[in-house]
Amino acid sequence: MSDRLAANRPLWTPSPQKVAASNLTRFTRQAEVGIGRELPTYADLHRWSIDEPGVFWSEVWRFTDVLSTQLADQAVRDLERFPGARWFEGAKLNYAENLLRFRDDRPALVSYLEDGTRAEISYADLYRDAAALATSFKDLGIGQGDRVSGWLPNTIEAVVAMLATSTIGAVWSSCSPDFGAEGALDRFGQIEPKILVACDGYRYNGKAIDTRDKVLDVAGRIPSVTTIVWVSILNLEVEGTQFCDLLHAEPAEFAQLDFNHPLYILYSSGTTGKPKCIVHGAGGTLLQHLKEHQLHTDLSREDKLFFFTTCGWMMWNWLASALATGCTIVLYDGSPFHPGPATLWDMAERERVSVFGISAKYLSSLEKTGFQPAANHRLDGLRMLISTGSTLTHEGFRFVYRSIKNEVHLVSMTGGTDIISCFIIGNPNLPVYVGELQSKGLGMAVEVWDHTGRSIVGEKGELVCLRAFPSAPIGFWNDDDDAKYRAAYFEKYVGVWAHGDFAEITDHDGFIIHGRSDAVLNPGGVRIGTAEIYRQVEQVDAVVEAVCVSQDWEGDTRIVLFVVLRPGLALSERLVDEIKQQVRTHASPRHVPQKIIAVRDIPRTMSGKIAELAVRDKIHGRPVENTSALANPEALDAFTGLRELET
Repeated sequence: MSDRLAANRPLWTPSPQKVAASNLTRFTRQAEVGIGRELPTYADLHRWSIDEPGVFWSEVWRFTDVLSTQLADQAVRDLERFPGARWFEGAKLNYAENLLRFRDDRPALVSYLEDGTRAEISYADLYRDAAALATSFKDLGIGQGDRVSGWLPNTIEAVVAMLATSTIGAVWSSCSPDFGAEGALDRFGQIEPKILVACDGYRYNGKAIDTRDKVLDVAGRIPSVTTIVWVSILNLEVEGTQFCDLLHAEPAEFAQLDFNHPLYILYSSGTTGKPKCIVHGAGGTLLQHLKEHQLHTDLSREDKLFFFTTCGWMMWNWLASALATGCTIVLYDGSPFHPGPATLWDMAERERVSVFGISAKYLSSLEKTGFQPAANHRLDGLRMLISTGSTLTHEGFRFVYRSIKNEVHLVSMTGGTDIISCFIIGNPNLPVYVGELQSKGLGMAVEVWDHTGRSIVGEKGELVCLRAFPSAPIGFWNDDDDAKYRAAYFEKYVGVWAHGDFAEITDHDGFIIHGRSDAVLNPGGVRIGTAEIYRQVEQVDAVVEAVCVSQDWEGDTRIVLFVVLRPGLALSERLVDEIKQQVRTHASPRHVPQKIIAVRDIPRTMSGKIAELAVRDKIHGRPVENTSALANPEALDAFTGLRELET
C-alpha cells in the first residue's frame, strides 16, 4: 500500500456509540441550546469557539462546574489585545479547592517508585493532608504570592505540597531531583522562594542517589529560603523540618483569589541563557485543563490516568489538574526501562490504566528493544494512549497499533510549557490518521503561516495562534514591561503568537509537526524539518538515536547528522550508505545529510528533548550559554573540534 493511500485510511475510528456518549458530544448539545443553533461538525464547533470566545469559555466553565465564590460580570475584555486580554475579571476561586472537590474513599493518587514501592491515597485523605500542610505553611510564614519550590520526585508528597501551596494562594514551582545544583539555582534563585520542599534522594536506573548535600548547598545560596521541608525517599538521616510532621495541623481554608492570581512558575529549557520564568494564572490553568481533560481526553471519574513525567515538565501540572475530574492518577518515578522494558506495562496492567501517557522518544526506544506489550500484557482497560514531548513518527503510530493495542485511541498532541496546555490535541469523536495530530484545541485559533503571514494549508510553515486564550502566561517573572514575554512569542508576527513549531495542516484538518522552526534546515533555500529526517533514520536498526543540524558551509548550509549506534557497532561506509539510501528513498534527495558522524551520546534537556540548537552552536564554535539546563551536558564534548566536519 502506498504512503498516500495509507494516509487516507484511518488507523482508528470511534464507534457511533462512543461518539454519542462522549463528553464532547454532551458539551456540543449544551452549547447548541445556549446559542440557539446547531453545530453539526467539529469544524463548526471549533469555529464557534474562536468566533465567540466569551460565550465558549463560559460554557466550558458551566459544563465542567468550576467552583467559585463569585462569578465574573464578563468572560473576556480587550480580546483584541494579545497579549493583554483580560479573562473573567471579578471571579473568585481557588485552584486547589477545585482539585479537592471530591472527598470520598476513592483512590486519588497511586504512586510507584522504581524499586516497586507502591503508595496510595484516597480523595478524603488527600484533602486532609493538603489542608493540614497548608496550615503548617502559614505557620512557617507563607502567605499569598509567596513562592514555594519543590525539588522532588514524582510522588504523592509533591502533589500534596503543590495543593497546600495553592490552597493559601502562594505560588508553586518545581523541578526534578536530577537537576544539578546550578540548574536548580538558575530556576529557584530567580523567584526567591521562602520554602524549599526537597528530598533526601531518589532512585534511577537501579541506583540510589543521595541529594542531601546538594539541597543544603542550594538552599544556602538562596537567601530567601527560610525553611527546608524534607521528604524522605531513601530514609536517610536529615536535620530539620520533616514533611510528615507537618500533616497534623488543623485544616486551612481555601483562599478565594482572582482568576489571574499566580499559581505556577514554569521554566523554559534555558539552553540559550538562564531559563525564563513563565508565570501561569490559577483560573486560566484550571479552565484550560478541564477543557482538555473532559472534552478532548473524555476523562471521567471511572478513568485511571497515567503520564510518565517528572515534576520539572508541564505535563506534571497537566496531570495533577485531572484531580478536578475525580479520576485516579497513577504516578511513577524512575527509569521507564528499569529493570526492563516491561516496567510501565506491568504497572498499567496491575492498575488497569485507561489513559496511558508517554513521550514519543519512549515509544521509539521501546520499539528498538523489540518488546511488544500486546504480546505480554492484558491491557483490556486501556482506551487511550497519549504521546507528546516531540514528534511521533508515522512508524511510531503503526507501532502502537501493531504492538501495543489495535483498538485504542492514539493521541499525539503539541503545546508546551509556554501555554501549560496544548494547541493541537486529541478528539474522541474523530478518526486517527497515521502521522497526524487530530485537531485544533477548542478555543485555540490555530493556523499555519508562511514567512509573509499568509495562512497556508498543505504547506509547511509556522504554527501560530491568532487570538488570546485563558492559559496564556500572565507574564514572565521580573519582566514588568512584558518585554521578554513579547520578544518570546510576538516578534515574528505582531499580535500573533508564533509558537516555534514547523507545521503543516493536512486534508483531514489535522496537523503534522516537522520539528522546531528555529532548528529548520535550509540547504539551498529549501526548508526541511528535522523530524522528517529523524523519521527515516529511526528505521535503520543500527541507529539508537540521532541529532540533525545545519552547518554553515561554503556560503550556504549543509545537513550534518550525528548518530548513536547500538553497542559494538561502528559507522562503516556501508552503514553510511544505508542511512543515506533510507532518507533518499523515503524522504527526498534534498533530505540526505552531507555528513554522518557517530557520537557516543546526544545532549538532551531535562524534559528529554534533543538539544539541537546547543549542538549547532557547539559545532560552530559558539558558546552554549547554559549547560546546566541539559540532563547530560558532558555529551556536548563530543561535538568540539570534530575533524570530520572539516571536509
